[in-house]
Amino acid sequence: MTEAQARATVVNTAIAWLGCKEADGSHRKIIDTYNSHTPLARGYKVKYTDAWCSTFVSAVAIKCGFTDIIPTECGCGKHIELFKILGRWQENDAYVPSPGDVIFYDWQDGPDYATTDNQGAADHVGYVVSVSGNTMKIIEGNMSDAVGYRTLKVNGRYIRGFGLPDYGKKAGVPAPKVDTTPATVTGGETIYTVVSGDTLSRIAAKHRTTVKALADYNSIKNPNLIRVGQKIRIPKAGVKLSVGDIVQFAGGPHYVSSSAAKPASSPAAGPAKVTMICQGAKHPYHIVHTTSASTVWGWVDADKVVKA
Repeated sequence: MTEAQARATVVNTAIAWLGCKEADGSHRKIIDTYNSHTPLARGYKVKYTDAWCSTFVSAVAIKCGFTDIIPTECGCGKHIELFKILGRWQENDAYVPSPGDVIFYDWQDGPDYATTDNQGAADHVGYVVSVSGNTMKIIEGNMSDAVGYRTLKVNGRYIRGFGLPDYGKKAGVPAPKVDTTPATVTGGETIYTVVSGDTLSRIAAKHRTTVKALADYNSIKNPNLIRVGQKIRIPKAGVKLSVGDIVQFAGGPHYVSSSAAKPASSPAAGPAKVTMICQGAKHPYHIVHTTSASTVWGWVDADKVVKA
């Protein structure tokens, strides 16, 4: 593995969690990854309700096996201290980072940010994905309670500084093994992990579907561009629905969230409308009754609804 490949490993691992959010509980896998690593920083087990931006940065490092160059922490201030201990802290706000570098923010940065060095308390953190000209693209956990992207100008306002993982240490080290075993999800779909040599056409043929169906289902803009380690959702035949579709509910458990373990109720069968979709969730469809005689309402399993 080269230094560039090590950086790409971190960036791609972070991107694989893009869209995970508190609203449907999908952010819990990130926190679970962090809590699975021992020893826990300061002995603290992160709660699902805690702020989790530093936890996200740490979880990516844990998943990549890079905790020797990216210290694990659940607090931004402590994270900075650990990068300083490693001798990998960049105080200069005007520094031009590389993909995989860790960027810290201070939301109290003043209007004279371009000519002064921000030395305030850090409030937030993320990974640099790319730098194009004077613009950085960053991926962050706990960004409006989800994993999302931010764009920011080099030497822009709110930059506190940078943690610079020593990716050179990974040169010559075998790349982390990618789990290539597809996992069946109870939401009526299969998750396939892209391996070297894969094309979307080959994956489609293997799963008896079409390139267009996979591209549409996974919001892939360029079917010719997929990456090793990328998760491809394989829809179960006949399950694909869209928000606004009228469906027939077969009757059975309803849940208060797409990831709830216990049902809230079990209404009878009836017509309903799809109002929200959380692909890959345990209960991926939120439906609401369309007649006053029905009590259908809530999150349901994919095999409980068919398009009317």
